[in-house]
Amino acid sequence: MSHDRASGLLLHITSLPGRHGIGDMGPEAYRFADYLVAAGQSLWQMLPIVPVGYGWSPYAAPSTFAGNELFISPDLLAEDGLLPDGFLEETPSFPEGDVDFEAVLRWKHKVLFAAWDLFSAGHAVPGHAAGDADSRAMRARFDAFCRTEAHWLDDYALFEVLKDEHDRSEWMSWKEDYAMREEAAIAAARAQFATRIERVKFIQFLFQEQWQRLKTYCNKQGVRIFGDLPIYVAQDSADVWANRELFTLDASGRATAVSGVPPDYFSATGQRWGNPIYRWDRMQETDYAWWTRRMARILDLVDLVRLDHFRGFEAYWEVAASEETAVNGSWKQGPGADLFESLERQLGRLPLIAENLGVITDGVTDLMNRFGFPGMAILQFAFDDGAANEFLPHNYREPLVAYTGTHDNDTIMGWWSHTQSTQDQDVTKRAKAYCREYLDLECHPEEDIHWRAIRALMASVARYVVIPVQDVIGLGAEARMNTPGLASGNWGWRLSEGQLDGAAAERLRELARLFGRAPD
Repeated sequence: MSHDRASGLLLHITSLPGRHGIGDMGPEAYRFADYLVAAGQSLWQMLPIVPVGYGWSPYAAPSTFAGNELFISPDLLAEDGLLPDGFLEETPSFPEGDVDFEAVLRWKHKVLFAAWDLFSAGHAVPGHAAGDADSRAMRARFDAFCRTEAHWLDDYALFEVLKDEHDRSEWMSWKEDYAMREEAAIAAARAQFATRIERVKFIQFLFQEQWQRLKTYCNKQGVRIFGDLPIYVAQDSADVWANRELFTLDASGRATAVSGVPPDYFSATGQRWGNPIYRWDRMQETDYAWWTRRMARILDLVDLVRLDHFRGFEAYWEVAASEETAVNGSWKQGPGADLFESLERQLGRLPLIAENLGVITDGVTDLMNRFGFPGMAILQFAFDDGAANEFLPHNYREPLVAYTGTHDNDTIMGWWSHTQSTQDQDVTKRAKAYCREYLDLECHPEEDIHWRAIRALMASVARYVVIPVQDVIGLGAEARMNTPGLASGNWGWRLSEGQLDGAAAERLRELARLFGRAPD
C-alpha cells in the first residue's frame, strides 16, 4: 500500500438522496462522486455492500458475496431500456430523510421483476435506443457473469428461492432434504425453480453492471472506493448453508459455538454476536480457499477494505451457543499470519485497513505490522484520559486511518450535546473540558466543533482521514446511522437534497490542500 496522504467521506449508498425511497447507484451517486472531487477528497467509504439481513443490517447479510439489490437504480434501468415506457411514473411517494425498508423492498422488487420480464423475453423496450443487438450483448455479458461467479452465485440464487418457498424462515427450519442439501433434492430444486433461480442471478448481474459502471467513474475521477468486510458471516446465510463443514455446527446445521467479545468497560456481560465460529483447521486444509474467494470478490468491487474485528484473526472469543451472554466464553487462537500469507500468495498485496478498536494485544499489533495494515483511530474516544490517549491526533503514528466517528458512533454534534447533558459525571466533565481545550473552542464557537475536529485530523500524520458526511454538515444525534445493541431503528438515515453544499466542499478542499491530502 502506497504511503499517500488522502482524505474522504463516509456515506453508505443507501444514505444518498433520491426519489425511490433509498439511495442507489443512479444519478445521485454520480453527483456525490463529483462532490468528492470538488471537495478535494479521494476516498469514498461505505458500509458492506451486501444484501441486508436481520434489522436491515448490512452486517447480517444472507451472502457475503452478493450485492445489495436495493442499490440498483430504477432510473438507470429505464435509461438502459430495461423497463417499459412510463413504468417509473408509478413510483410511489416515500418519506424523506429516512428509509422505509419494507416499502422500498416492495417497490424495488416490482421494478426488478419488470426488468427481468423484458430481459427474459429476449428484447429491450421496442423502439428504445437499446435494440436487439444490445439485448444480445447483454445476454452474453449475463451468461459470462453467471459462469465467472458460479462458485457463489449458484448456491445463493437457490438459497433465495428456497427461502421464499419457506416463507423467508431461516434455512435450519426448512424441509430437511433442502436444509441438509441432499443431492437429489437439490438437483430437483434446481430444475423445478430454474426460472426463478435465473431471475435472482439476473438481479445480481444488474447490481454488478451498475456497480462497476459507478466504480469506473469514481476511479477515473481519482476517487477510490473504500469497502467494509465483516470478519464473520450470518448463521442464516447461503455461506453457512452451502459450506457447513467450515463452521462449528451441530447435525441440524445450528451453531454450537458463536462469536462475541468478553465483558469490558462498555458492557458487563460482553457482546454475544451469535455468528457461527469458523473451523479454521478445515479452512487451512484447503489453503483457505473459501477466504481466498471471499477476498477476491470484495477486491473486485472496491479499492480498499476495512476488515472488521481484525482482532479476531489473532485470537477470538468463543461462546457456547447455549449461553445467553458472552460472559462464559474463552479465547481461541485464530489463523494469524498463516491466513494472510496464503491470501497474499494467491492475490498479491492486500489493501486492508485493520479495524483494531477495543482491547488490542501485542500479538494483534505485531500481525498488523507484519503485513503493513493500517489501524484506526476514533477522535470521539480521545478525550477521556489526558494527553497520553492514543486517539489524540498528536499521538498518531503512520500508517493509520483517522475518523471523527464511525457508523457505530453518534455524530460529533450528537456526542458533544450528550457530553454537555451528562456533565455531572466526573469522567465526562473532564473529557468535555479537555476536548474544549484541545480543539480550541475557547476561540471558536461551539457549533463549529465538527470543523475543529475535522481540522485536527486533517493536520495529523494519519495516512487517511475519513469523515462521516453527518459530521461535515454538523448534524445531531437524529442523523446517527447505527446504535449497537439496538435491535431496530438503525441504518435508515438519508441525506436530504442540498444538505451538502458548496461552502462545505470549499472548506474541505482548503483543508485537504493545506495539509497535503488533496489529489495531485
